[in-house]
Amino acid sequence: MFTTSRLLAVSLLATIASALPTVRELSKDEALHIIRQATAAPVYTACTVPNTVAITFDDGPYTWNTEIVNTLAQYNAKGTFFVNGNNYECIYSADNEQRLKTAFAAGHQIASHTWAHLDWKKLSKDKLLSEMTLTDTALVKILGVKPAFVRPPYGSYNAASQEVAAANGQSIVIWDFDSGDSVGASAKQSETDYQNIAAKKPANILTLNHETYTATAHEVLPFALNALNATGYSFVTVAECLGGLNPYLSQTTPAVRDRPRLVYDQREAS
Repeated sequence: MFTTSRLLAVSLLATIASALPTVRELSKDEALHIIRQATAAPVYTACTVPNTVAITFDDGPYTWNTEIVNTLAQYNAKGTFFVNGNNYECIYSADNEQRLKTAFAAGHQIASHTWAHLDWKKLSKDKLLSEMTLTDTALVKILGVKPAFVRPPYGSYNAASQEVAAANGQSIVIWDFDSGDSVGASAKQSETDYQNIAAKKPANILTLNHETYTATAHEVLPFALNALNATGYSFVTVAECLGGLNPYLSQTTPAVRDRPRLVYDQREAS
């Protein structure tokens, strides 16, 4: 499934080489490195727009999603939700469908965290692509969008998984600030970390939080927004903090849900 992209990369490399003055011959390893770069998804670990903060949430949609959306609204803040298909809950439940629609309608970015929260490094390319496309398909059915950004569970990726993401048209997003909620930090510890980074006032911040923790939703998030807002940051989506990139690869009409069977009709809504 990656033959086409590799052939295009080789063709591009050959075209560039033919247009350049004669230089030393590339080794096999050097040539492969250039090809890998040409066929690998970009990895964003930080925002690029000054004075912006991207507040991101992983592992949903979950119980407190809409409460998080309401809290963000109090600060005129936009967030980014990296959602799974089947992690804490199934993305296709009626409640989670509504949570996603509410967040999307409020202007928040919806991105992929792949289907079952599996470690990318432990998956074959075919299995990883399946994990990506299952979530993409769900978001197309529910919201009518295919996300342009994907976050690997545990922040774990390698060159092979970058190739899969590129083949799926998606860019990889990591973070440069972790609230620590998923590794056992108390609400107080997370709040202290947010207070400290606000005091340091870096040019921008790309945060990691998890919407599946009640303390994150009800204690840490309001504290963080207040601390960062007092420092003068603007709260934007990941796509916006990267210079206004398109958050979605495609947008169409959501599918029609057949509620009694909890499945989606494949026909597009008219």
